[in-house]
Amino acid sequence: MIRVAVADDQAVVRMGLRALLEREPDLECAGEAADGAAALDLLRRTRPDVLLLDIRMPGMDGLATLRAIAADPELAGTRIVVVTTFAVDEYVFAALQAGASGFLLKDSAPDELVNAVRVVAAGEALLSPSITRKVISLFGRSGAEPVRGLDTLTPREREMVAWVATGRSNEEIAGELVISPDTVRTHVSRAMVKLGARDRAQLVVFAMRAGLAVPG
Repeated sequence: MIRVAVADDQAVVRMGLRALLEREPDLECAGEAADGAAALDLLRRTRPDVLLLDIRMPGMDGLATLRAIAADPELAGTRIVVVTTFAVDEYVFAALQAGASGFLLKDSAPDELVNAVRVVAAGEALLSPSITRKVISLFGRSGAEPVRGLDTLTPREREMVAWVATGRSNEEIAGELVISPDTVRTHVSRAMVKLGARDRAQLVVFAMRAGLAVPG
């Protein structure tokens, strides 16, 4: 059973998300919170696997909540999906930097939402190619900056990090490069260890910060 917490300042949104979660046999709503402070309290009390987090809330907003979770060793393992009204804006890149595993639009189809929960609960990142392209377009032009561990990557590992930044899965990358998915998975895993990346979402952040050339 995957336990999911919901944090959103709009009661109708929380009710809708709870209803979607509770109709799935493998998902359970662990509780609701109307702001960041309440979300932190909820996480400490219930220890859910996944948090669906509104990025814009009064008081302690989603970004502050993300940073507080990342700074708390007891909560840092929580997988977080940011739920936003906006397709891509300045909050999205900041959310990825702060530790989000991906994000969804509030008007996403129900099956997209439940799939998102399962994807991040399994340790993957929820980053579609269309979204990553927009994020790279908006925030990838500010110039490269040092990324710790980047110089330890092999050329193949650097290439894989760049491909991950396109939002493609291991299978899709393998198809593009005509290699096996297991080979891709091995290189991606090694790159994550060397860079200290928690998941693929952080690899996207590292790729953009380092100014790696991302395949089209």
